[in-house]
Amino acid sequence: MRLTIIGCGDAFGAGGLLQTAFHVQTEGSSFLIDCGTSTLIGMRRLGLSTSDLGMVCITHLHGDHFGGLPWLLIDAQYVSKRTHPLIVTGPRGIEDRFIAATEALYPDATKSARAFELRFVEYEAERSLAINGVSIEPFEVKHPSGAPPYALRFEVDGKVIAFTGDTGWTESLYAAAKGADVFISECFQYDVRLPIHLDYQTIDANYERFNAKQVVLTHMSEAMLAKLDKVDRARYVVAKEGMTLEL
Repeated sequence: MRLTIIGCGDAFGAGGLLQTAFHVQTEGSSFLIDCGTSTLIGMRRLGLSTSDLGMVCITHLHGDHFGGLPWLLIDAQYVSKRTHPLIVTGPRGIEDRFIAATEALYPDATKSARAFELRFVEYEAERSLAINGVSIEPFEVKHPSGAPPYALRFEVDGKVIAFTGDTGWTESLYAAAKGADVFISECFQYDVRLPIHLDYQTIDANYERFNAKQVVLTHMSEAMLAKLDKVDRARYVVAKEGMTLEL
C-alpha cells in the first residue's frame, strides 16, 4: 500500500502549499482522504489518475478539505468519462453541502446526466464502515464546520492509516491513532494552543500515548512552518507535497 501526499497546506496558502488531500493506493483500488479545492491540480502534477479512485473520504465540511469534490465531478463527466461508481463518505449533510457548493461553482453540474453512480455515505461516531475493502472508523473531534468533524482511522491490506482531520485537542485521538502504521496529525501552530487546531507542543506531549509507528505532521500555518527547525525528526515526518510512504 502506498500513501501519497497531494496537498498538506492550511486553508490560507501558507508556504504556497496545496490544500489537504492524501492518496492511498491499495492492492485493489485507490481512494482519497480529504479533497481540498486544489486536489485535482495536485493529482495532475503527480500523475495520479482520477479514474482509478473508488472513494473519497471527507473529515469535515470546510472547503480546504472537501472543496475539490465539484472539480472531481466535472472531471468525471467531461474529461475522464467515468463509468464506474464513486463513493463519497463524510459527516452528516455531506451530500447537501456538495450539491450547494457544486451548483454555486458550476450551475447545473449536479443535474446533468452522468454515466456513473455517485453515492454518499454519512458517518456515525465510532461506528465502522466497510466500503471497497476498506474499514473506516470515525472519531468525533473538535472543529466547528456546520456538521460533526471526525478523525478517521482506515484499515486496509493489513495496515492502518489514521488522520486527525482538523481539531483542537481531544482524547478521542488516542483511539484513532493507536497502533497505526501511519498517524497523520494536523499541526497548525507550534506553541499556541487553540480550541479548534493542534499545536506541536501538545502533539509532542502526547506522542507516547498515540502509540503509532510513524507520525506525519501536516496542515501547518506560516508560524509553524517558521519553527520546523524545532521539530524532533527522530519522532516526526514533516509532510511534503509529492512525498510517498510505502506501508
